[in-house]
Amino acid sequence: MSHNFDPSILREYDIRGIIGETLEADDARAIGRSFGTLLKRAGGSKVAVGYDGRQSSPMLEHAVVEGLTASGCDVVQIGLSATPMLYYAEASDAQVDGGIQITGSHNPPNYNGFKMVFQGRPFFGQDIQRIGEIAASGDWEDGAGAVSERPVMDSYIERLLEGLDGIDRSALASLKVGWDAGNGAAGPALEKLVAKLPGEHHVLFTEVDGTFPNHHPDPTVEDNLEDLRALVAEKGLDFGIAFDGDGDRIGAIDGAGRVIWGDQLLMIYAQDLLQRQQGATIIADVKASRALFDHVEKHGGKPLMWKTGHSLIKSKMKETGSPLAGEMSGHVFFADTYYGFDDALYAGIRLIAASARLGESVTQLRDAMPEMINTPEMRFQVDESRKFAAIDEVKARLKDSPADVDGTDGVRVTTDDGWWLLRASNTQDVLVARAESESEAGLERLMEQIDEQLALSGLARGPQAGH
Repeated sequence: MSHNFDPSILREYDIRGIIGETLEADDARAIGRSFGTLLKRAGGSKVAVGYDGRQSSPMLEHAVVEGLTASGCDVVQIGLSATPMLYYAEASDAQVDGGIQITGSHNPPNYNGFKMVFQGRPFFGQDIQRIGEIAASGDWEDGAGAVSERPVMDSYIERLLEGLDGIDRSALASLKVGWDAGNGAAGPALEKLVAKLPGEHHVLFTEVDGTFPNHHPDPTVEDNLEDLRALVAEKGLDFGIAFDGDGDRIGAIDGAGRVIWGDQLLMIYAQDLLQRQQGATIIADVKASRALFDHVEKHGGKPLMWKTGHSLIKSKMKETGSPLAGEMSGHVFFADTYYGFDDALYAGIRLIAASARLGESVTQLRDAMPEMINTPEMRFQVDESRKFAAIDEVKARLKDSPADVDGTDGVRVTTDDGWWLLRASNTQDVLVARAESESEAGLERLMEQIDEQLALSGLARGPQAGH
């Protein structure tokens, strides 16, 4: 017995495919069997399993559990859940050695996939390739694991509320917040959470529906925040918070209706945290604004620019002992008084806490940020065989450039006008570009530099690629 996956589903940070085309129950069974085999050989034996609200998720969950138990692993089923609830189940139970969440995250309804954690660390890159190798060779462990159920919702909600410890609850009585679950898996937890929060809370789309009837659950796309923006305006709320499909990424709107992007949220979290932990290392990905890195320095922290990708950031946090990290994509990681994984519900609580501790409204905190002019993340198709080679060519050409060239993840070039970035996506056949300046003219000059480098490598900023 062996199993071969469609090669397109074994990705850098997770396993993801299209139901009925590249991903079926047999794939899920082989994923469970291979993951269980790796865990058994590493001395582990118990795996927590959860699933999101997509219509295909229960089927995949059933198959993955079959595979895990066939490898001799015991399974703890936590049921329908946001991804952070699976991470919580794994992190808070010393007897659980790994976790698998069945989720398509913010992808279209016909997609689904798996996010995994292995003995307390992210499971990505070569780990995922090993799943493919073990399945192809049929080199599986045999056994008959037991299955049990463990509801984690109530203990998870109580753990989230600890994010408000030390804050005078009466001071939050006048707070008014809007929340948009986007019909994703975080909806039920959100309803339970807001019932226990001080202040006035208005929620949208908490009913789990894998067809996403109201809007797509990706809070990094401004169009998807329109319902939340309207709610904030209509009810006169202090701010609004939105989640992606599986609850590990946050988006936000301030009281004036402005989007607070991932790096801007991190500015608020960092300012709050650095009051208590002077000198702490704060990590952000290469797509983040210079304003964030300056802000961290100004408040006594050590900014560290790192590679894009939630698994890569989590690994760097462990390596450096960083208590806080974030990405433009809305993944935020708290390891000061939390577990270090990305949890959008907890990030929502910490936004309330930061505003209270800093003594300023979220809108005031957003007002204080410098007005940078930046492009959205531009993604354009390029042949898989060229994407990394093109970045290497750009690096080689800029080797002796007078500009500041950072090669942490792709090429980030800082000039008097601001900065521009060109990097290869780890998950798609696209190049990603971004630029930021303090003036429109400066931004134009930066974009000309991007276009010039692309042209020298025989490429152009052609049709934009979607997610």
